[in-house]
Amino acid sequence: MAAITLKGNKINTCGELPAQGAKAKSFSLVTRELGEVTLADYSGKIRILNIVPSLDTGVCANSARKFNEAASKLPNCVVLVISADLPFAQKRFCEIEGLKNVIPLSCFRSSFPDDYGIRIIDGPLKGLTARAVLVLDENGTVKHSELVPEIAQEPNYEAALKAAR
Repeated sequence: MAAITLKGNKINTCGELPAQGAKAKSFSLVTRELGEVTLADYSGKIRILNIVPSLDTGVCANSARKFNEAASKLPNCVVLVISADLPFAQKRFCEIEGLKNVIPLSCFRSSFPDDYGIRIIDGPLKGLTARAVLVLDENGTVKHSELVPEIAQEPNYEAALKAAR
């Protein structure tokens, strides 16, 4: 279990985010078309997993925008924006924002939050995902791992993008 904060108030996750050097666990997530994709669907590419509680918040929306902009400059890289939002809301968000370089994926019918140790288990956001960024190499090894200590804070974009280059 990891301790993080929400506006200074301590909350906990269900486990630990995979550490740098670990092999990423397989997962299945829901696309905006209600299909399912797995980690293996993106093998051979560098993968940035931008995990957010909900795209309906300013910090989450901003991280999706920033990674969308950066993704266009990263060869052989895919940015997966993962949240518990329903696929319909993710699709609407990306269309309104004009985000074409990120892939929104929903964990609403997935064990992903538990498998990756980022499901919030108490506090007002209980059941949503914590804010985290993982960068995986082409073989699924974790090159960068960040559990953002304060949910209202943005991730370290520079460190994640450096690991993706």
